[in-house]
Amino acid sequence: MTEHTPPHLILASTSRYRRQLLERLRLPFDVVSPDVDETALALETPAQLACRLAHAKAQAVAALHPNSVVIGSDQVADLHGEALGKPHTHARAVAQLQRMRGQTVIFQTAVSVVCHARQFTQTELAQVKVCFNPLTDLEIDTYLHAEQPYDCAGSAKSEGLGIALLARIDNDDPTALVGLPLIRTCQLLRAAGVKLL
Repeated sequence: MTEHTPPHLILASTSRYRRQLLERLRLPFDVVSPDVDETALALETPAQLACRLAHAKAQAVAALHPNSVVIGSDQVADLHGEALGKPHTHARAVAQLQRMRGQTVIFQTAVSVVCHARQFTQTELAQVKVCFNPLTDLEIDTYLHAEQPYDCAGSAKSEGLGIALLARIDNDDPTALVGLPLIRTCQLLRAAGVKLL
């Protein structure tokens, strides 16, 4: 790969939400599933977990595609220092939303860009403070049956009906809550030598 050759871009994720967000940049890219154990380490904070997993995903795919610029990302819902991941089931989603109602949850969304050929590796963290309404059990159940957000950290999708769960969103990167902070992603891609415009 020379200085003038556009780098091959890979999204190290199977998330349809991240794929849809990255498509906004109108850059050609491939999607490769990273083989990463997402188990939290002992005493690891939600922010540390998100950053470590974002980097691990990018690194795992970059090791197989050393000439490509690889984007990895991870999101963890942070409830008073406790990491809440994807619920996967209706019962777990109910339990998560019952705990989060009336609370402020910080969604820790990390993005990592790695390119071995360019000796580039960098990770950024976007934090989104979300205040949840004091939801009733019926509201929670109605929402979950309508949207089934079982593949979302914290059981809520703000880009859909989940916005009705929320009283306030406080952030500096509006795409971070959806799963890929595009402002920080653009900054990292530029630093890695990717031309965006």
